[in-house]
Amino acid sequence: MHPQVFDMQFRERGRRTRSIGFALLAVAGVLWVWCGVLLATPYEVERKYSTSPLECESRLFTDDGTANEGPAKDPCGDERDWPEALTLLGLSVPLSVAGAVLLTYGLVGVRVSEHAADLDRLRELVGRDRGQADA
Repeated sequence: MHPQVFDMQFRERGRRTRSIGFALLAVAGVLWVWCGVLLATPYEVERKYSTSPLECESRLFTDDGTANEGPAKDPCGDERDWPEALTLLGLSVPLSVAGAVLLTYGLVGVRVSEHAADLDRLRELVGRDRGQADA
C-alpha cells in the first residue's frame, strides 16, 4: 500500500472517530437539557376526582416538600421526582466521557497525520535545496 493512501485512510478514520465523539457529546447535551427542563419548568398534575389539573412549581424553584413526604402531603412531588432527573444525568456521564475521548482521539490523530505530512514536505524541500546548493 502506498504511504499516501495509508495516510488518507488514517485521516478518514480519525475524522469518523471525531464525528462519533461529537455525536455522543451532542446526545449527552440533549440529556442535560432534558434534565434542566424537568427541573426548571412548572408542570401540571391531573387529579383523580377533579376536572381541573393542579399547577405545580418547578422542582428547583420550590420551597415545598418532595415526593419522599408522600402523595397526601404533596401530589406534585409524586408526579416529577428527583430519580428521573438524576437518571438522565447518570446516563449523560458515560456518554460525555466516551464522546470527549473519541473526539480528542480523532482530532489528535488527524492533526498528527497532517503534522507528519508537513514535516515530510519540509524534508523534501530541504533535500532539494541542499541538492541545488551542492551543484
